[in-house]
Amino acid sequence: MSRPVALVTGARRGIGRATCTALAAKGYDVLGCDIVPDGMDETSAAVSALGARFGFRLCDVADLEAVAAMAEWAWAEWGGVEALVNNAGVGAMQRGDLLDVSPASWDRCMDINARGPFFVSQAVARRMVVEGAPQRGPRAIVFVSSANAFMAAPDRTEYTASKTAVSMVARCFALRLAEDGIPVYDIRPGVIRTEMTAPVAARYGQRIAEGLSPIRRWGEAEDVGGAIASLVSGAIPFSTGDAFHIDGGLHIQRL
Repeated sequence: MSRPVALVTGARRGIGRATCTALAAKGYDVLGCDIVPDGMDETSAAVSALGARFGFRLCDVADLEAVAAMAEWAWAEWGGVEALVNNAGVGAMQRGDLLDVSPASWDRCMDINARGPFFVSQAVARRMVVEGAPQRGPRAIVFVSSANAFMAAPDRTEYTASKTAVSMVARCFALRLAEDGIPVYDIRPGVIRTEMTAPVAARYGQRIAEGLSPIRRWGEAEDVGGAIASLVSGAIPFSTGDAFHIDGGLHIQRL
C-alpha cells in the first residue's frame, strides 16, 4: 500500500489509456474514470500487466455531483491521491463555419474541457492540501489542453476556446498550490493519432507529410502519456505552471 496513487480522467482509451500505463510503469497504482465503460477492460489489463492496481468508476466530469462523488471515492479507495491527470475531453460536435456553431456544441466543450477539469481539480486539491494528507511519492496535477490553446482553428472555435480556458486554469492552480509543494502542468498535444482525430486522418496525414510539424510523423498517445508520467513522477521538480508542447515542434513559429 506504499505505492503512490494517480487519478486519470478519460482513462478508457487513447491518451488516457497511454497515461495510465505510463504511470503504472513509473510505480503508480491507477484510478481511472470515464463517462462510459467501453474499453476500460483493456486499460485495466494494460495497467495490471505492469504490476500495478487499477480501479475504475463511471463519471461525467460535467456533472458536479458525480465529480464530488468520484473525488470522495478516489480519496478513500487506496488512502489518498498523489497525482491527478485531467485528460477527459471532447471535440466540436461538428467542424465547420463558426457562424454556425450551436449553443449545445459550445456548452458541451466548455463543460467537459474547462469547467469539469476545474472542479475535479478543486475537489482533489482541497484534500491534498489538508495537513497530514498522504504523500507516498511526488504530488502533481496535470491539465491536458491542446495546441489549440494558442493556435486558432475557426472550424472548431468552441474547442479552441475551451482549451485556451483550461490552459489558464492550469496556471491559476499552479500559483495557488505552489506553496503546498504541488506542481501543476499544462500538456499541449499536437496532432495525435486517436479516435478524435480519426475522421480527419487523411487530411492531417497529408499536411504532416508536407511539413505541418518539423518532426514529420503523427504523434502517438504514448508520446503524450510518457511525458505526463515523467512530469508527475518528478522529472522536472523546479517547474510549475509551464506548458509542455508534445507536438513534434508544431508550436514553433516560422517564416
